[in-house]
Amino acid sequence: MCETEEVLKHAERFECATCGHEWDRPAEAEKPRVVKDAHGTPLADGDQVILLKALPLKGSNQVLKGGSKSKPIKLVDGDHEISCKIDGISVGLKACFVRKA
Repeated sequence: MCETEEVLKHAERFECATCGHEWDRPAEAEKPRVVKDAHGTPLADGDQVILLKALPLKGSNQVLKGGSKSKPIKLVDGDHEISCKIDGISVGLKACFVRKA
């Protein structure tokens, strides 16, 4: 193995430009996911949120009223970042429609 400073960077590995020696890239540490409410406040599991506006529920004719407070939330992966219960109904919410209580 050489000690040259000339390194070619590939997607999965590094390569020495002089001798052609190859080695794997070190695993990058994943950044923790940060979910923020409509006002930019970071949310965490167990927080309570308040709806900023009335939201219709898909698949039914019910509407969640603006100002409704949730039970403690759980952050999940996917399009709807928040899983919680509001007025006894389990829902998935986007963080842009809530603020931290």
